[in-house]
Amino acid sequence: MAQVTRTRMTLCSVALLGVLASSVVAQAITLDLPTGAKIAATKVDGMSSYLLPVAGFVDGKIESRRFEGAMTQTVWQMTAPGQTTLEMLMPLRAQLVKAGYKVLFECETVACGGFDFRYGTLNLPEPDMHVDLGDFRFLAASKGAEAISLMISRSSAVGFVQMTQVGGAGAQDPALMASAGTTGQVALSLPATAAIAMDRAAAPTDLGASLMTGVAVALDDLVFTSGASALSEGTYPSLKALGAWLTSNPDVRVALVGHTDASGGLEPNIVLSRKRAQSVRQRMIDRYGIPTAQIDAEGVGYLAPRASNMTAEGRDENRRVEVMMTSTP
Repeated sequence: MAQVTRTRMTLCSVALLGVLASSVVAQAITLDLPTGAKIAATKVDGMSSYLLPVAGFVDGKIESRRFEGAMTQTVWQMTAPGQTTLEMLMPLRAQLVKAGYKVLFECETVACGGFDFRYGTLNLPEPDMHVDLGDFRFLAASKGAEAISLMISRSSAVGFVQMTQVGGAGAQDPALMASAGTTGQVALSLPATAAIAMDRAAAPTDLGASLMTGVAVALDDLVFTSGASALSEGTYPSLKALGAWLTSNPDVRVALVGHTDASGGLEPNIVLSRKRAQSVRQRMIDRYGIPTAQIDAEGVGYLAPRASNMTAEGRDENRRVEVMMTSTP
């Protein structure tokens, strides 16, 4: 079963965690990221299938190639004021090519397919991995039976890089290693499989400040009747705080995004999640006087889980509505 690590730790702490991982067969690729980059989340699966996107979202689908094997998803966050997503991608792409990987596909925001591509690809959830719907880049590469994809985006001050690696063969100690390179970079060696305990980060307490950093915020106090799309009556502190912030910032635009667990088919879950987000949007308009043009509503079904759907607790955590800022300066 997959396990997820959500951390806000130094690279030395990450290295120490890796020593505790059990010995397994793994294949690693080492990338150099800027000094100060830190691992924000890691999800690992012993054996899995991965549909690697090799084209953008066209005619309602994303063309993909199937790869199988041990899979690791890792997210790094780094301070990157003024740095573009292309500037973040270029050195990582060069390293992959130098290591013998063939770039199969690369796209940027609109060319990828925007919203549909972002939610049709495998990304770790907010706040660890943030994907700005107006500014992201994706790269797919392979080397024999091994596939690697990079999703790169940013907020106003923070850069986000997710690498998904699946397949390959080789044996080594599955430690997550970090060392200072001679070029002032941080060398990160990623195992394809490792067992790491869950450590969830605390939810943000200042909704407005969190939104301004570019991350999505889960409105975890909302209540919906099981299977229903209408928001239950009541006063919700999260909506009151959101209403006050939007009123004080009339030029800001946000989107409410509904999420479900993985019970049932994708299409009905997308419909349900969108209806729940729309219900919350209508409450914001009716009760707090938020202009309709200032707040949107979307739904992604079960495509962006933040916990395992294998347990009742995880499914409950995945059923949520999040708010994210969609306007840019």
